Amino acid sequence: MSRYAQMFQRLHQRAEGAFGGFLMLGDPDVATSVTLLDAVVEGGADMVEVGIPFSDPVADGPVIQAAADRALRAGVRVDDCFGLIRQFRAKHPAVPVGILTYANLLAARGRDKFMADAAGAGADSILVADVPSIEAAPYAAAAQAAGLELVMIAAPNTPEPVIRRIAELSGGYTYCVARAGVTGTSAALALDHDRLFAMLAEAGAPPPVLGFGISYPDQVAEALASGTAGVIAGSALVKLGADARALVQLVSAMKRATALPNGERER
Repeated sequence: MSRYAQMFQRLHQRAEGAFGGFLMLGDPDVATSVTLLDAVVEGGADMVEVGIPFSDPVADGPVIQAAADRALRAGVRVDDCFGLIRQFRAKHPAVPVGILTYANLLAARGRDKFMADAAGAGADSILVADVPSIEAAPYAAAAQAAGLELVMIAAPNTPEPVIRRIAELSGGYTYCVARAGVTGTSAALALDHDRLFAMLAEAGAPPPVLGFGISYPDQVAEALASGTAGVIAGSALVKLGADARALVQLVSAMKRATALPNGERER
């Protein structure tokens, strides 16, 4: 059973949703990044998503773009990121770790080698943000060969045939966008996901996890009430910079909000 499956099973028994924290690897430098990753776990995150610095992160908003720029200016490269994942895995053997990255980085290293190196470092999944589902089959095959799960993105307007393709190719969880646009903090979510969640369940897709704009504990509770199995917060964490204490406090508040009302299990 994968780390994601174990996590969702454990949280289901506790009547909790999953909370995932995103950080940009190497921001603002490698040593600080180690401390911040530990802080996310200390705060109670159930899963961790990490970005690899890239010069053109088209799915990310200004906060995460700035984090990628800082890491690149500090000289952080893909091998440094795999080293950070390796250190994290040694200290936190049970926490699922997913990579969010872009196709050019895989092409530069070689898709199969990138997947193998990521798995060897201890990653559980990979989401290639700029690869559409119609082009995802080779990525899914390479991920499976390396022992990774390919995470794919779905939205409320994703057509049913695409949902079926996502269910066929993906693993770990399904990244569902909580609003249109790019990543970033937001005061308002667009939680019209009933049809999407129903299609994902019918197709046998991995559990839905909402991201893009989850910024406050109230939004965590609101998102879980919509039927998602979990949430991921990124920009709200990244904008805290190198303040590990503040990061622990925010993640703790977000995680407390994942308790489902009256002990209800997620759909």
